[in-house]
Amino acid sequence: MALMDCLPITEHLSRITTEFATQWWHWFFFAQPDIPERVINADPDSWYRGDPRAMGQDNYDEWRAATRNPDVVRAMLEDYRAGLTIDRRHEEDDRAAGARIQCPALILWSLRDDLEDLYGDPLKIWQSWASDVRGHGIDSGHHVAEEAPEALASSLAEFFAGQHHV
Repeated sequence: MALMDCLPITEHLSRITTEFATQWWHWFFFAQPDIPERVINADPDSWYRGDPRAMGQDNYDEWRAATRNPDVVRAMLEDYRAGLTIDRRHEEDDRAAGARIQCPALILWSLRDDLEDLYGDPLKIWQSWASDVRGHGIDSGHHVAEEAPEALASSLAEFFAGQHHV
């Protein structure tokens, strides 16, 4: 499996600092029932900013239509709601049962985002969750696929081709 710019939700929650709460306030806002939909759908452009030059015009147009669709907005918010409820509970249950991820895990993260700044080496954290962990940072901001597509594609291709020295 390949995971990008993420940690288990319980790892985030167990490490909450003032910096995290300030930078990631949207997690807790998005998890509220109904309020975020009303706020976001009232002015999608203030929440979602894309760049048609970076994304390509067709991708940008599709993305822009999606961020104006109330069903899509609700679905995106439900991911945050699940993270703080059922996903968190499932992780806690897995930890209590001693479960570990058994398949090879490629962990990639953005070097110009805050994951490493907030928590240190993501590989060390994932090693307590999975038996076979490897990976590295990619020189990009949060949107790795858009900002560093070649580096991402190369890392994924090498990993999934079985050349596990990424």
